[in-house]
This record gives sequence, C-alpha cells and structure tokens, in this order.
Amino acid sequence: MGWLSKIFKGPVNRVSRGHYNGNSHEGYSAQHTKSYGVHGNEDEDMDHAIALSLSEEDQRKGKTIDIGHNLAEDEQLARALQESMNDGPPRQHIPVEDVNSESTPASILPSNIFRTSGLRVCAGCRSPIGRGRFLSCMDSVWHPECFRCYACDRPISEYEFAVHENHAYHRPCYKERFHPKCDVCSSFIPTDKNGLIEYRAHPFWMQKYCPSHENDGTPRCCSCERMEPKDSQYITLDDGRRLCLECLHTAIMETNECQPLYIDIQEFYEGMNMKVEQQVPLLLVERQALNEAMEAEKSVHHLPETRGLCLSEEQIVRTILKGPIGPGNRIIDMVTGPYKLIRRCEVTAILILYGLPRLLTGSILAHEMMHAYLRLKGYRTLSPEVEEGICQVLAHLWLESEITSGSGSMSTTSDASSSSSTSSSSKKGAKTEFEKRLGEFFKYQIETDSSVAYGDGFRAGMRAIERYGLRSTLDHIKMTGSFPC
Repeated sequence: MGWLSKIFKGPVNRVSRGHYNGNSHEGYSAQHTKSYGVHGNEDEDMDHAIALSLSEEDQRKGKTIDIGHNLAEDEQLARALQESMNDGPPRQHIPVEDVNSESTPASILPSNIFRTSGLRVCAGCRSPIGRGRFLSCMDSVWHPECFRCYACDRPISEYEFAVHENHAYHRPCYKERFHPKCDVCSSFIPTDKNGLIEYRAHPFWMQKYCPSHENDGTPRCCSCERMEPKDSQYITLDDGRRLCLECLHTAIMETNECQPLYIDIQEFYEGMNMKVEQQVPLLLVERQALNEAMEAEKSVHHLPETRGLCLSEEQIVRTILKGPIGPGNRIIDMVTGPYKLIRRCEVTAILILYGLPRLLTGSILAHEMMHAYLRLKGYRTLSPEVEEGICQVLAHLWLESEITSGSGSMSTTSDASSSSSTSSSSKKGAKTEFEKRLGEFFKYQIETDSSVAYGDGFRAGMRAIERYGLRSTLDHIKMTGSFPC
C-alpha cells in the first residue's frame, strides 16, 4: 500500500512603519518578503508633510515609506502649494487630512492629486489616523495598537508576520495553528534546507508523521496500520504484533469467542443461498501455528502475511484456549492446546490468526469460508486470480453488510441476502464510530490491493457480479473456471 508525501510552506510578510505623512501604500504577497523601514518625524512642517503625501501617491504600490526619495520634486510641489496659501495665515503641523479638495483651490493642484488624496482610516478601528506613528501593510494602514494577531488578539510589533485567509498572525501563533505537527511524536514536523515541510501521511487515516519515523522502529498497529503515538499505550501480543487499544476493544483472542461470529457468517452465506452443510471446525491460532499448518498443507499464499487458512489435510494444530489479555488489558499467560484434524470431507478446518478486531476476523473468515464452499461444492481447480478474487468479493460483501446493516438492501446481492444479513447484524448491537471507520478501512484495503491474485482478482469478480449477479457468476466459474466477461 502506498503512502502519501506532503510538502507545505507558509507565507512570510513584513510590515512597513512610519509617521503620519501621506496616503497608504505597501502591498504584500503571500510568497515574498518586503523591505522594512521606519521614517518620519513629528516635527516635520506642513510643507514637508504635504510634499511627502503628494510624492507617495505617485510611488508604485508595494514600496516602503522613504522620505528621501525624489526630495527635489517634493520640495517643488511644496513650494507651489505654499505659494497658493500665501493669502492666508501660515499653517504648520496640520494633519494632511485637513488639506483636501474642498479647502484648497483646485486650480493650483494638479488634477491627478485630487483623485488620489483623502483621509487615512485605520483598517482596524475604522477611525482616522491622526498625527504619529502608523503601520502600512496588507494594502491598508493601521494604528500600531490596532494591527493585531488573529489568534491571540495581541498587537503585532514584530518585523515579520504571517497571513492566512486575509488575517494576520504572529509567526509563532501562525506556526502553532497551521504548521503541521507529527501525530507520532507531537513535535512540529521539521523543515528541510529549503524551508519546506515534508511529511508522510497514511493514505486512509491521513495520520501525519515525520519521515524519520518510517526507519526509527516506530511500531504500527497490526490491524489498522496506524503508527503508535508516543503518548498512547499499545498492547504487545506474544508474537510481537502491536495492537492499538481501539482495535483491542473488539479483538477476538480465543477460539470460543469466535464461535458467535462463525454462526453469523454461516447465516450470511445461507442468506445468499450458499449454505455450507458440513460443520467445518474453526480454530484461532498463533502466528507460528498458522505458518506450520501452511507448510504442512503445502499451500501457497500471495499476501505478505498469512492471517487465515482453509485446510484440507489431516494434522494436529495448536489452538488458543485462553487468550493473553486479562482484565484491565493486562497481559497474562496464554493457554493453548492440541487439536487433531480428521479428514471427513474436502475441508478439515479453518484457521485464523488470533488478536484481530471482530470485523477483520470476520472478513478473513468470510474469505476462507468461500474457499471451503468452492471445495465442498466440487468446483474445479481454479487459478489464483479467480479463486482468491471471488473469496475477496465475499469478504467485501460481508463487510458491506456489517457496515450498512439496517440501511437497505445491497445492489450486488439478492433481497434474501440483504434480509438475512440485516437480521443477523441487528443481533450484535450498535457499532462505535471507530468500528464503522475500521470496517471502511478493511474494505479500502481489499479495493486497493495491488496484487494480481487478491487485487486484480477482486476487481474482476466485482465487475462480474455487478453485471450478472452472484449466482450467475458462480455458475459460470464452475463451468469455465473463469469470470464471465
């Protein structure tokens, strides 16, 4: 199963500061930084303030305030404007917003100045900016105390800040809220030398984690495949497998516990007119016992790990009589015992690995039960793609019936099958949201399997029964050994 790799990069912005002298400027880009400067003096006279205001209007948006820029042109404009006011008393230290198109004759100011001049209004409090310091950023001007972090609501006084959805943040606040944290070690996922954040994500659960955890021995749950967070408690089974507490909640640990599930799946098969008359023993076993049985059977499986097996040979198998988990999730001694398999028909037993959640155990059992059905009903020797494929179809159908229990009939089975699966599922009580999600994950594993036998075979089988129905597909397999096209 493939894993996803994500790359993330956050924006960095810089603020331009100044004293009140003219119109707002200073744009910003989410991916670029800008220069920074502090200019101005509260003792500037009227002429200099107006000159700066006029010169700023002609500056390209996105530059910082710079009083020394084009000073000669500023002085010429200032002299021209001062001459126009010689008839009245001199006005000094008057805010620029008081000099507008209504108080100044239009004839002495260039027409383009009147179209761009106006009051400076703080983007935070919406009141005019008087004399004194101001900030110019995010295409607006602000009182210093009004430019606040959207997360902590404290003023932003730092040189750089971050922007998300048109809201400004302190860089630490932005990192805390938006920088991805590792779901395993709970630390911020580190950046590389280029400032990019690269992390791994489970394709179904989307659990994010540092790439280093793939090689540092961090264990995964043997059922749901999620990596073990450092503050979580995972159970270690006798064969070294790790099991998260959520999967442990419904895990089946011993053979006797599995019998009600076995009856449910028998009813599921009967509901699809696929009754298995012979009583086939079902045994829960350890990994070592499962591998030994597979070798004695000379069976070839196409998965990295065998979790179920349909036997046809006589042999002695050690089955689990008492599981390894006691009250309070305490690890206790597991009790096993020998079980002699006697060949009375084409199938001697079904073995399933212990310690798996009910839905995973059930899907494996539904798969192995289909192997038993094919042998007991006299189907010819089939190719791995056809046999494993149709067995995966039955596992998928059973999971679907469990997840959608009580929500209506399934399109791929008969009405009798839907009725049977609904009635049997209703006996088991409501499932938790995690258990439903876990069932979806097991379906997802079947659907996305990349192997030829289990993956391609399943998809070919599903196409066949969606087109012809399950009964017709099985008849065609029995006659030809292949899926109908």
